[in-house]
Amino acid sequence: MAGFRSLAYQVRDAHNDGALRRHSLRRCLERFAPYGHRATWWHLCARHGIGPEDRAADPSRLVAALEELEDARAVWLEYERQFAARRRREKHDGLRRPEWAWAGSGDAVVRCADPGVRPQGALGEVLRRLVVALESEPGTVCPVCGARELHWPAVAPATAVWAWDGPVCAGCGIVVPRPALADSALAGADLAGAA
Repeated sequence: MAGFRSLAYQVRDAHNDGALRRHSLRRCLERFAPYGHRATWWHLCARHGIGPEDRAADPSRLVAALEELEDARAVWLEYERQFAARRRREKHDGLRRPEWAWAGSGDAVVRCADPGVRPQGALGEVLRRLVVALESEPGTVCPVCGARELHWPAVAPATAVWAWDGPVCAGCGIVVPRPALADSALAGADLAGAA
């Protein structure tokens, strides 16, 4: 099974035909898709002028989309490295049960509740905002877009997909990570469909 860097090489390799380069970019999303696979693909397609079903996409657009994905991946890998180093120090100092812990895996770190509704801007910038929020005191607004309107999905919060999941931001559509929000913001989020 090819890794992210090997697949990225295939996207850049001018000797490969366009269909393989596109397929390799799609496979990169199996290794790192910060919004979730479909939402990240649609985001890259929209930002770089690639038709989501276009099998003969312009190679330069595929490479530009890959570069955006690589930038975001670098941001997240650095955050994970720093997080792991901090946890090692905390464990050494006797803190065995942190208030929260990131479970690893770069898949869907800024999951979108609806793949068609995503944050504006480059993936790397969105992840930088999220990292700043996770390294700061919990806030009362969406760390990505600053919106105050947060809604719990129709599924009860106790049955969220991941313990990390919080309410959905009405502004940019992300599922805001619980550690980024203060208890007052979590308690103040409306149940979807409620007034």
